[in-house]
Amino acid sequence: MNTSSQPKVIVFSTPTCSYCNMAKRYFREKKIRFRDVDVSRDQRAAQDMQRRTGQTGVPVILINNRSIVGFDKPKINKLLGIK
Repeated sequence: MNTSSQPKVIVFSTPTCSYCNMAKRYFREKKIRFRDVDVSRDQRAAQDMQRRTGQTGVPVILINNRSIVGFDKPKINKLLGIK
């Protein structure tokens, strides 16, 4: 995958969330760069996540501003264009 054309990926997570950690591990395995936002420490980010998606639970993954709630691998792969 050409990193210059990689979509912008943001993971809203908490350190204790197992699905968040699974999602981040998956992105690392696939060599997908992402920004990890810890909503347990960053109240503004938590409010931003809720405003954008209506969700209070994590993980919420944004790929080019399209939100995925939870670690939904088929949806992630589709938005990233990977198998």
